[in-house]
Amino acid sequence: MPSTVRERTRLLVETAIAELGYTPHFGARALALNRTHTIGAVIPTMENAIFARGLQAVQERLSESGTTLLLASSGYDPEREASQLQALVQRGVDGVLLIGTARPDSTYALLKKRPVPVVLVWCHSSTSEHVCVGFDNRAAASKMANLVLEYGHQDIAMVAGITAWNDRAAGRVEGVREALEAKGIGLSDHNLIEAEYTFEAGAQTFRRLADRSPRPTAIICGNDVLAAGVIQAAKSMGLRVPEDLSVTGFDNIDVASIIDPALTTVHVPHRRMGWRAADKLLDLQAGAERGENISFETDLIVRASLGRKPDT
Repeated sequence: MPSTVRERTRLLVETAIAELGYTPHFGARALALNRTHTIGAVIPTMENAIFARGLQAVQERLSESGTTLLLASSGYDPEREASQLQALVQRGVDGVLLIGTARPDSTYALLKKRPVPVVLVWCHSSTSEHVCVGFDNRAAASKMANLVLEYGHQDIAMVAGITAWNDRAAGRVEGVREALEAKGIGLSDHNLIEAEYTFEAGAQTFRRLADRSPRPTAIICGNDVLAAGVIQAAKSMGLRVPEDLSVTGFDNIDVASIIDPALTTVHVPHRRMGWRAADKLLDLQAGAERGENISFETDLIVRASLGRKPDT
């Protein structure tokens, strides 16, 4: 309230505001400032913890600047993502955060019609016109596959996420395939199964793989949730992990250290990635140049779920 307002008047106005529960009108304030102090994000799913830690970091950083995060979920459906994105843009968000690079050209065309700053997260791309804040999924998965090979495994299968419109899942498949082929081992369709990112899907997929002869001695999973399902299904069938079967994951979410045996996985720096993505959006919204992509290194976390190839 302006300092020129008399103290008695100021107190009367503040008392009235408190009694009436008044808050400034969002639309009028946004129109006056030509800003809404909101950032919109569309993520593939809210059903598991894959994105939770990174988005919490985004929320924290935006809150420090008085900006609100508006969140929507696409269910891995590109049409639904476009619809959610259009709703956020029509609301007048000051920036948009999206997961990955794989989406129809029509969605990117929508963003060009209503130009707002866009940051793509959880991905690495040298060709995207938008800023990417993330990591190289292909390289990270290749490192994991090479580690499994170092433990002597050759009968290796992969339980991947569904790769359609999912560049992260597709990159992880490419990385595993690349590492195996370098050692003369193919990743055939017989040993590659795509599944939804759920515990139950991981368990069901392992039951299919377990019926095959020879049964794989190691299973590389596209994320930790799938890997947890594989481990539980294997144990329910009387198999020992890692004595009979090795299992690896990707993401290093909380379940990775809780499940028995603890999961060997790829550690993704979710929180640092979220902070930098939020900072980049705020900078772009303030008029900064696009600048360089921000790429993080991933680490292999070796735990008890990975062991030597079983003796035959």
